[in-house]
Amino acid sequence: MGFNDQEIVALIGAHALGRAHTDRSGYDGPWTFSPTVFTNDFFKLLVDEKWQWKKWNGPAQYEDKTSKSLMMLPADLALVQDKNFKKWVQTYAKDNDVFFKDFSDALVKLFELGVPFPEGQERWVMKPRSGSS
Repeated sequence: MGFNDQEIVALIGAHALGRAHTDRSGYDGPWTFSPTVFTNDFFKLLVDEKWQWKKWNGPAQYEDKTSKSLMMLPADLALVQDKNFKKWVQTYAKDNDVFFKDFSDALVKLFELGVPFPEGQERWVMKPRSGSS
């Protein structure tokens, strides 16, 4: 789809929202402690938390060693195992504003794939709500 490593990692940051449901994907659990708030917590947890295989009767997934209440997919952990992806994970874990900007740019690119725009038409600009950080 034409995304580079930085854009791929930024888009996966959407795992900060929501949770996996066994009746839909087979996986179970949230990626963060605040799954209704969009932050860089997914990246912080990926870098700072220790992860172990979850022992259960479901597809292979990880759980955090501390609370055993969070989950990560094998593909999520691959982001810190691959050196090209890992540098972006670390960047986003350290700087929420950089993550928001890069996520916004990559999401607009995703939304606009295959959309013909008249020359000179401005792109969408996604901004945080007033008073949000």
